[in-house]
Amino acid sequence: MHTLAGKRILLIVAGGIAAYKCLELIRRLRERGARVRCILTAAGAAFVTPLSLEALSEQEVHTDLFTLGRESEMGHIQLSRDADLLVVAPATADIIARMAAGIANDLATTAVLATDKPVLAAPAMNVRMWEHPATQANLATLRARGLATVGPDEGEMACGEWGYGRMAEPTAILAAIEAQLAPAGRLAGLRALVTSGPTREPIDPVRYISNHSSGRQGHAIAAALARHGAATTLVAGPTALPDPPGVQVVAIETAVEMLAACEAALPVDVAVCAAAVGDWRVVQASPQKMKKDPSGPPSLRLAENPDILATLARAGDRRPRLVVGFAAETTCVVEHAEAKRVRKGCDWIVANDVSPATGTFGGASNTVHLISAAGGIEAWPQMSKQAVAERLAGRIADALAPGSTAVAS
Repeated sequence: MHTLAGKRILLIVAGGIAAYKCLELIRRLRERGARVRCILTAAGAAFVTPLSLEALSEQEVHTDLFTLGRESEMGHIQLSRDADLLVVAPATADIIARMAAGIANDLATTAVLATDKPVLAAPAMNVRMWEHPATQANLATLRARGLATVGPDEGEMACGEWGYGRMAEPTAILAAIEAQLAPAGRLAGLRALVTSGPTREPIDPVRYISNHSSGRQGHAIAAALARHGAATTLVAGPTALPDPPGVQVVAIETAVEMLAACEAALPVDVAVCAAAVGDWRVVQASPQKMKKDPSGPPSLRLAENPDILATLARAGDRRPRLVVGFAAETTCVVEHAEAKRVRKGCDWIVANDVSPATGTFGGASNTVHLISAAGGIEAWPQMSKQAVAERLAGRIADALAPGSTAVAS
């Protein structure tokens, strides 16, 4: 449990309703042996109190740049450097903008600007603010400078709107912190391939066959593998998601294009096929928009799409050391997933229930079983898709470590 024993976290709590999640985050960090010190902004204090942060962290909470002890000794600089990692949560649009501009007009932004340690941000804001070009440009600037991010998730906002902007759950932030502080990237020097999102099979220039996959799980896995140090290629179907930081993204539309992109990415050490690849395509897509026929709808002649997972699992001397598939099922989830693992020839398969009542397809959370070739079945509790990704990346790192036999187990 003490995975962060001795690690020092400086948690910067900015203003936003999601600030209450930091209380749970502190508790979980302390459980894992981390020492947590907090900076609370003036806006953050409107949502959580210094007393609550201090009670959980058992450390003095800092709020004002000019009341730090021994400020004559540049206490704000010492505070920012006496940490292994700075975590900004919630990272509001305002503090992200000030970080990008290099503004240091309070203790929080001064600490970020003065630090020589890595910084992890958990964005949280209204969906319109998240989507605004200024916010995305600021994040792109910060990521280019090395900022790591976790989230945001999609869901209902405190304002009643729906979309991206919800701060990641404490479990996902905790997993991202653990990945940031893992020794020198456990997957450093290895190559990873991830597929994500749906495919679109054209009927004519304006119509296509597709599915409800959002791509959240595959994108989260690619980001997690990159955080663990793997040189990661993400082959992604059409989604509304931003490209994960530190990942090479190859955008495709059809299953045939996805297979070609995957084969071009080989050789890799691990392949994770999380995409919802369409089973069929139209044999002869119309080059022009099809008009309605008074005699009735057209008959579409379909052909099977290539089996990307099976192709990678049977790639001969180019086969990845570890091939992981996903099985989206609505009934007999584990049984159908194990049958698929055997049929496809992959090492592991992640089984998830995508029946309508679960909200998995298009949702922010997942409940999965990890099934291995040796018959091992791990039932994971419901968690965010980012937390699933971090746990899976950790299992992959365990399996690919020198001397490990976990691939076959």
